Amino acid sequence: MNDSIEIRPATEADTESIYQLCVPFVDSGQLLKRNPEEIRMLVSNGFVAIRGETETVGFAAVEIYSRKLAEILCLAVSPDCQGQGVGKRLVRQCIRFANHHDVVELMAISSSDHFLKNCGFDYTLPDQKRALFINPDTIDSTEMSE
Repeated sequence: MNDSIEIRPATEADTESIYQLCVPFVDSGQLLKRNPEEIRMLVSNGFVAIRGETETVGFAAVEIYSRKLAEILCLAVSPDCQGQGVGKRLVRQCIRFANHHDVVELMAISSSDHFLKNCGFDYTLPDQKRALFINPDTIDSTEMSE
C-alpha cells in the first residue's frame, strides 16, 4: 500500500479532477457516463485519494437510497495506483460512511467483481433475495409473457 496517498472527503473543488479521472473508465465502459454536474452532486458523499499535494488518483461515492439500501458509485483508481490498496481504502471509507448513516445494506455494481469480493462483497446477502436487472431499452413490454 502506498502511504503517500491520502484518502479524504471529496469537496466541490475536486469535481473537475474527479471528472478527468473517470473519463478513461467511462470510455472503456467500466463506469457510467456522468457529466461534471453529476460528479459535483456526488462529492458530498464521496471520498478522494490524493497523491502528493493535489493529484487525484481515486474516487468513490455513496448514494443513500433509503435507510435500508445504499450504493457505492463511481469507484475509480488511476491505473498507476491500482494494486496498491487505494481502491480498498476508498471502499472502506464508503462502508464507514454507510455504517455511520445506519444503512442496512450497501451494494456495489462493478465490472470487477473479483475486487469487490476481496473487499467482502458477495452476490447476495445470506438468506436474502437477489436483485435482477433489465435495461428498459432492450425489451418491448408488450411482448412480455403474462
